[in-house]
Amino acid sequence: MKRILIVGCSGSGKSTLGRRLGNLLGLPIVHMDTHYFNPGWVIKDDEEWNSIVDDLIAQESWVMDGNYSKTLDKRIKRADTVIFLDFPTWFCLYRVIKRFITTYGKVRQDVAPGCPEKIDAEFFGYVLNYNRRSRPKMLKIMQSFTGDFVRLKSVNEIDAFVAKLGAATIR
Repeated sequence: MKRILIVGCSGSGKSTLGRRLGNLLGLPIVHMDTHYFNPGWVIKDDEEWNSIVDDLIAQESWVMDGNYSKTLDKRIKRADTVIFLDFPTWFCLYRVIKRFITTYGKVRQDVAPGCPEKIDAEFFGYVLNYNRRSRPKMLKIMQSFTGDFVRLKSVNEIDAFVAKLGAATIR
């Protein structure tokens, strides 16, 4: 496990798991949100974004969290492991709302500088419709992945996966 890609709905815990795995395995942590946005939640243009992604995936090792479907194919091709956090909509909505309440107006470490926590109708709709719209597309793309594919459906499964990985790295 040298290039790990973590995908799933917003609020599923991608960034948290990314930090845990990066720290456990001694791999660089790449939060895609820190690279996709300019200050004020302004999206980078496609040419700049693709260049950034190309540079990031060219690195020897990483734990990368984020969906970004337009670049998913090339990120999957470089990954040796894909972890899909497959959580119910209600759970992700709860966590997104909780995150909004607890970090409103603050810039989290897993987003770009100058992008304070916010929630808007578009983002809320994305989370609300992820399992119906985005999840099937993600799973279809994953079918061509030839590396290790891990699907985790609960916080307990995440914890067990990290504990097993930690035990394996001690040996």
